[in-house]
Parts: sequence; structure tokens; C-alpha cells
Amino acid sequence: MDDIPLGSLSLALVVLLVVSGFFSIAETAMMAANRYRLKHQAQRGARGARLALSLLAQTDKLLGVILLGNNLINAAAATLASVITVRLFGQGQWPLALGTVAVTFLILVFSEITPKVVGAAYSDLLAPLVSYALTPMLRVLRPIVWFVNLFVQGVLKLVRFKPAAEASTTLTQEELRSLVLEGAQYFRGKHKTMLANLMDLEAISVDDVMTPRSQIHALDLSEKPALLRQQLATSYHTRLPVYEGSLDNIIGVLPVKSVVHVLAGGDLDAERLRTLLRPPYFVPLGTPLLTQLQQFQTDRQRIGLVVDEYGELQGLVTIEDIIEEIIGEFTTQAPGGGQSFHREADGSVIVDGMVPLRNLNRRLGTQFALDGPKTLNGLIVEHLGEIPDAGMSFEVGGQRVEILQTQDRAVKVVKLVPPVGRSTAPLQTQGERASS
Repeated sequence: MDDIPLGSLSLALVVLLVVSGFFSIAETAMMAANRYRLKHQAQRGARGARLALSLLAQTDKLLGVILLGNNLINAAAATLASVITVRLFGQGQWPLALGTVAVTFLILVFSEITPKVVGAAYSDLLAPLVSYALTPMLRVLRPIVWFVNLFVQGVLKLVRFKPAAEASTTLTQEELRSLVLEGAQYFRGKHKTMLANLMDLEAISVDDVMTPRSQIHALDLSEKPALLRQQLATSYHTRLPVYEGSLDNIIGVLPVKSVVHVLAGGDLDAERLRTLLRPPYFVPLGTPLLTQLQQFQTDRQRIGLVVDEYGELQGLVTIEDIIEEIIGEFTTQAPGGGQSFHREADGSVIVDGMVPLRNLNRRLGTQFALDGPKTLNGLIVEHLGEIPDAGMSFEVGGQRVEILQTQDRAVKVVKLVPPVGRSTAPLQTQGERASS
């Protein structure tokens, strides 16, 4: 080596540093690459993406060839730097020490840190490119890599470490939801909200969206025909549950459009209505919304009567209720169908006592717990242990609450007063779900 010119040795050192930098950038790019994006590119015919996925499927061999090449190159660079140092300054302890420090600095800056920063920043772009070079390297060096991995496996067994057979790339529901919410550059506002709402359906049950028993509009066949005619003429629903005597005795569901000609003829009575009834469709309390949506589709139903474990009627859920959880409230509301939210000049909000807590959290930014009562009335009664009187004021769930009206053993109207120094969030539509 003494016959090789110093310039050639310096050029060889530069080449070794560059090759070491390639292995560093390849290692980081391959490990940081988005596998889902690579799969998408591979499905569209990108050869580099297919090679990258093939290499990532055998991570131990991939790392083996990268680290083998990188360490060999770094060792050669250190040796060459020592030769250059001796040629320039002689074989003293200080020159060798300075040469070691210098080559370490060069390797860190030009062959390790800088390439790895670039590899991490452009991993999806670089991974398919470096795969063209790594694939033939792995084929050539496979026997050496296999031999080295024998010792690696022996060490792992010695310390009783059992690596997974294959790294799982499956995303959980929460991880997928976070990706959707964070993917603002890929999804427009409404699309992002709908996707997030759709993934929430499994965590929400029919209890959260059903119309409670006390608010169900239904027909009692035991009533006089004149009253039945009036109820049908003024109904804004397309389907009405029908019972006899008590809501616990539901005998069917009446499609309102089927009685239009009967109303016009004037010969309306309970027996005539009974012939038009369809069998009632019952839904168990606690059924997840996604499951119920699929059941509605399978059974070709649009309305379900929610019953508890004892078979007692608890509420009513429709397919429209579930769809609204995905896309938000419809632009057309039935009279009295929407929940009342009225903003006062002092920042407080007047709300209906029967409003679901989920709607309050979503539209007002409150932090009411959702693992207990479903409505504001239920939360207040549970918190106090009794039905409060009008005028009572207290704090629950970090929110100041003032009772404005109670009726029929329930809280009807409530004022929510924001804590001092904090205002209630602006009113939002049901479709504008918070990202949290």
C-alpha cells in the first residue's frame, strides 16, 4: 500500500464514506417506509415497491446484508484513515489518536447522521430506489448473511428472546381512526368527519340514539276512531307503532301512507287499521349501531322497537337515526324533532333536559361522562339522587347547571352556565363532530 499515491488513498476514503452513507440511508429508508403506500404502489405495477416489500418480508436478512456491508465499509474506512495518517504524520500515538477522531467524525457526519436524516425524511421515495441495489446484494451475500444469522439466532435463544414470526401491520380501530383524523391533507372536512363517525358506530349502541319511551309517538287502537283519525291526520311520521292499552303491548307498525285512502273514505276504525299493520321488529337494548345497521339491511327494516332483557319497551330506533350518526342531521326536521339549543347573551345555553349527553359534548364542547346516563335529565337525577325543583343550581361534570323547568317527574329545561373565565364552545351541527 506504500506504493499507492496519497491522492488515490484519499479518493478511496471518500468513496468508502459515500458507500457507507448509502447503507445508512438504505437502512433508515427501508425501516421508515410506509408499507401501505408501498403496497398501493406495488399493486399499480411499481417494480421498486415490489422489491421493497419483498425485502421487508425478510427483515432479518435485509438488516443482515445492510449491516454487514456498512460495518465492512466502516472498518475499511478506519483502516484507510490510519494508513493516511501514518503517511502524513508518522506512527506516533497522537497522530493515530487524532486520525481515529477525524475518521469517526467523518463517518458520523457524512456516513451516519446526515444520510439517516435524509432517509427518514424521504423514506417512501428512497425505499423503492435502494431496493434495486439491495436485492442483488442479498442474493450474492445470502450465504454469509445466513452464517451470521446462525449466531444471531443462537444469542437470541441464549437470552430466551423469541421474536415474532412476522411483524404485524394490522391497524386497530383506534389507530385507523387517528389516521383518518390526522389525514387532513387527504380528506376534506366533511369526508373526514363521516369516516370517523362510521368507525365510531361499533362503540355506540342503540341506547345512545333511540327515541326514549316517553317520547314515542304511537297509536292506541283502544281509542275512539275520531281520535285515531286526528292522530293520523296530524302525524309527520311515515311509520307509527301501534299498541292496545299499554306501550308494552305493541301489536304492530302502521305505514302511514297505507291509510291515506282510508282517511279519504271516512270509514276508519280499529279493525280496519289492524289489517294494515306490519309485524313489530324488536331490537335488544345495547346493540351496537354498526350491528343494528347491518341487521336493518339484512331484515329489510327501517324501524326497531328497543326492549330490555325483560322484554319491556325502552325506546325506538330508526335507520335514519343511525345514518344521522354518520352524516349528521338531515336538513329537513320534523316538527319538534330537533333538540333545543339556545344561546343567551351572557354565554349560557338553554337546552332540553332530554338532550343526549353525546350531542351536548359534540355541539357545546362539554365533558360529560358517557358511560352512565344517556341524557342530561338522567345525569342530573343520578347526580342529585332526586328530581330537582326549578331554580336549583349546582355543578356536575365540570359544568354549572341551573334547572329552569321540571315536569312529569323529569327535568324539562336546563341552563348550562360556563365556568368563570371559560365560555361554552360555539354551537355545532350534529355532523360537525369533534376530532377527539
